[in-house]
Amino acid sequence: QVQLVESGGGLVQAGGSLRLSCAASGRTFSRNTMGWFRQAPGKERELVVAVTWSGRRTSYLDSVKGRFTILRDNAKNTLYLQMNTLKPEDTAVYYCAASTGTGLSETPSGYDYWGQGTQVTVSS
Repeated sequence: QVQLVESGGGLVQAGGSLRLSCAASGRTFSRNTMGWFRQAPGKERELVVAVTWSGRRTSYLDSVKGRFTILRDNAKNTLYLQMNTLKPEDTAVYYCAASTGTGLSETPSGYDYWGQGTQVTVSS
């Protein structure tokens, strides 16, 4: 059974940092695209960042460019999201997602496996 388990969310003040982790089990995603999405109350789920298997290609949401960094450790089958200079508008449930493909998809429909989500709350 494939599982993606996120961790690292929490409450942080504006300007602070958090690092999310996503541990995959049940199959390897070392040759597949992975990404982080987020969903705030009343809003649609949106791509935060996606990364190809090699890490060479990424796609970031404009509002997080320069603040967030995606990292992947294929040997550990783990994905990370380093979030710096957090803002209240970053508050959302963050989801890890994995594709069985290799393209850089920017929509939820491009991903086949999802984590349960981790809450990130940024206070002003």
